[in-house]
Amino acid sequence: MHTYLTWARLPTLVLALACSAVAVDPVVAAVPAPAKAAVGQGTFTREQLDQMLAPVALYPDALLAQVLMASSYPGDVTDAVAWSKAHPDAKGEDAVRQVANQAWDPSVQSLVAFPQLLAVLGQDPAWVQKMGDAFLAQPDAVMDSVQRLRRQAQSAGNLDSNQQQKVSTQPAAASAPQTIVIESADPQVVYVPSYNPGVVYGSWAYPAYPPYYYPPPPYYYPGGALLSFGIGVAVGGALWGDLDWGHGDIDIDVNRYNEFNSNRQINRNDSKWKHNAANRDGVPYRDGATRERFDGARDSAAQRQDYRGRDDARAAERDRARQSMERRGFDTPATTNREARNRAGASQRELGQRSNQGGAGHGRPPGSHPENAFSGARNPGQSLGDANRGHRSVQSSQRPAGARPQGRPMNRPAAPRGGGGGGRRR
Repeated sequence: MHTYLTWARLPTLVLALACSAVAVDPVVAAVPAPAKAAVGQGTFTREQLDQMLAPVALYPDALLAQVLMASSYPGDVTDAVAWSKAHPDAKGEDAVRQVANQAWDPSVQSLVAFPQLLAVLGQDPAWVQKMGDAFLAQPDAVMDSVQRLRRQAQSAGNLDSNQQQKVSTQPAAASAPQTIVIESADPQVVYVPSYNPGVVYGSWAYPAYPPYYYPPPPYYYPGGALLSFGIGVAVGGALWGDLDWGHGDIDIDVNRYNEFNSNRQINRNDSKWKHNAANRDGVPYRDGATRERFDGARDSAAQRQDYRGRDDARAAERDRARQSMERRGFDTPATTNREARNRAGASQRELGQRSNQGGAGHGRPPGSHPENAFSGARNPGQSLGDANRGHRSVQSSQRPAGARPQGRPMNRPAAPRGGGGGGRRR
């Protein structure tokens, strides 16, 4: 009888033990189904997007458009950072004309007008690459993240029109929030705002994903305002892109582009930005869908270049520039996502050690403890002091030499939205 009862109860006991094991598994319980699906698809989550876009979401639309385009060419951005460091007095439209013959994408060339911006982007190439990967794979989600962050800053009382910028709203579809547009008060002068994302957005919604914070060198932003603008930059025709909020892509002012980039003319019908895989310089795309879209185009461009023959003079020029940068102490750049992450981690450890020793490293690299990003919320004066002390750039380099095909500077297909509609910024 005893044996019969034991075996009869065995299935029930096994089932109970199995249920107990599932109930106490913290990993399974902590990850909801949508998060698992997002990871499996290689996409960025809402929290990750807000975290990475927080440092640039309050930039004027035209400047933000150039940053998003340029970030899809992380190697070019690294070169531009190195060039800007080697030419500290170059800025504005004149600086952009100085790099007209550089083998960079025109969207990156335009950024040398803003050395204070490149000083920020140069602090973490892995962050720049992630922004570009996100915009290529999820342009609509990136646009939504920027609008979400702007509404948060506006609700916190930190986004208003002033002498440097004009903040306005545009109608949206029924039940959808209005679109917040940021424009320069003077179209010919652009002010790059500087702010601590851990403070300017008010209470941060994702403590596990604190916003990235890269304070620029203090001499660009004298004073201690929560949202600083520094000195305006006369850009002339150097900015030729603008955000099209209604369609999740970027409009190109073709006339302005062709007038300024006389050596890289585009067709008048190319009024939408498209990513040029040939300028990616071998940096891998993050997810399979993006690789499938662009790797074929990159291979075709390389074959065309081999057929035409390479520009030996430009290759030699790039070799000399790379050697010059290396003599100045710049490291060679990361060529893979893994290497970029490893370098970012090494830079974070270096900054942490310097901070513990009483050094000058006050930056807050990504992945740091949430307390670092929110310390300003408890003590804004201390946060602003940190920003004014600046942060030493830790990732600048010149990529290995090699001429690239110039081709068409833009070829990313826009992601269609339901409902369609034309025009800009709708």
